Amino acid sequence: MKIIASTFLLFFLIALTNPVLAGDKGENQRQRISSGSKWEELAAYSRALVDGEWIFISGTAGINPEDGTIPESFDAQMDQIFENIKTTLAKADAGLEDIVRLRCYIVDRKYVLPMSKKLHEYLADIRPANLTIVTQLPMDEALIEIEATARKRK
Repeated sequence: MKIIASTFLLFFLIALTNPVLAGDKGENQRQRISSGSKWEELAAYSRALVDGEWIFISGTAGINPEDGTIPESFDAQMDQIFENIKTTLAKADAGLEDIVRLRCYIVDRKYVLPMSKKLHEYLADIRPANLTIVTQLPMDEALIEIEATARKRK
């Protein structure tokens, strides 16, 4: 009887620590994606966090990752933001078509129409949920910052 109980206990303990036996096939494991930005280390955040099928992309400004510059024009900042988001999604095996929600932060209401036109250019067929907020941004040069949530399709 002790052998059966010991065997059962051993199997139970192994099952708890083995994701396959415990019923977790890895869907809930987190993956952090970094852009290498000094701000990620300083502020203890990730460019994106993949949690199962969900991808949470941190606020993204129009910073060129090659040289750290921000374009002056609003449209150029939007283009750079979407390049940065596409690069981040690719690292998570996803694309723009997987975006389900955006939060757009602009520094002035005058950018609502130009922002809307750029969102239409990149997301017309996707049409994710969207929230736009007029606010200050941490960098004076930034006119817009976008946060995105995506869900990988199977």
